[in-house]
Amino acid sequence: MKVSKTNALRILDTLGTGYEAVALNIKEAVSGTEAARLLGVDPRFVYKTLVTIGKSGEHYVFVIPAAEELDLKKAALAAGEKSVNMLPAKNLLPITGYVHGGCSPIGMKKRFPTFIDSSAENLDYIFVSGGRVGLQIKISPIALKNAAEGRFVGVSSRDASRDEVK
Repeated sequence: MKVSKTNALRILDTLGTGYEAVALNIKEAVSGTEAARLLGVDPRFVYKTLVTIGKSGEHYVFVIPAAEELDLKKAALAAGEKSVNMLPAKNLLPITGYVHGGCSPIGMKKRFPTFIDSSAENLDYIFVSGGRVGLQIKISPIALKNAAEGRFVGVSSRDASRDEVK
């Protein structure tokens, strides 16, 4: 199935980054665990992209396992902020250029500091949004880190031992 290119895919192509684009047969956003089921993979390989706003007004991107929650205290610490809050859904498109359920950590309107949960660091691959509802990118975590100019840090609510920023 031919996949039309999104900003995220064009950037990966320009960088020469290896990835696989996978189109799901869906029209509306689904949960990460449902995306994993549709992909036929263990949910621990599917990550979601969350955009936050810090007390300073700066925006930050966090890529975490889809079945987990963002620990806002860990996120603020990683970003060097007093606090961070989730970006209201109505602001997602104007700030990032992406819609809810199709927000990729690559190719936003502006490059924001990006943090990838350290749970991804030793995996061979993860799936992240390709920049459109129903489009997933299968990519190595290191390739994602490089493309997004991100850092690995423990920011999900599940594992308190993953707090070190790398």
